[in-house]
Amino acid sequence: MKSKQPPPLRHEEASALPVWKAFVVQFTDETGAQTETFSGRVEHLSSGRRGRFGSKDELLETLRHMIAELGEKGR
Repeated sequence: MKSKQPPPLRHEEASALPVWKAFVVQFTDETGAQTETFSGRVEHLSSGRRGRFGSKDELLETLRHMIAELGEKGR
C-alpha cells in the first residue's frame, strides 16, 4: 500500500519554517513512554552542532541554547 504524501507547504508556511532552524532529534533505544526514559541527541542540520540530553527538560534546554547561539547568524 502506498503511503499518502502530505500536501506541499504554502509559501507562508515555508517561510515560517526556515531551513537554518532545522534540527534532528534522535532518541536512544531506552527512550519510551512506558519507561519514562527520555534520552538521545539533537543535531542542528545546517551547522552539524550536536548536543546530548538525558531528560525532556535537558532536550528543551539544549534546543534553547542552540537557538540562542544561532541568533540571526543563520540567515
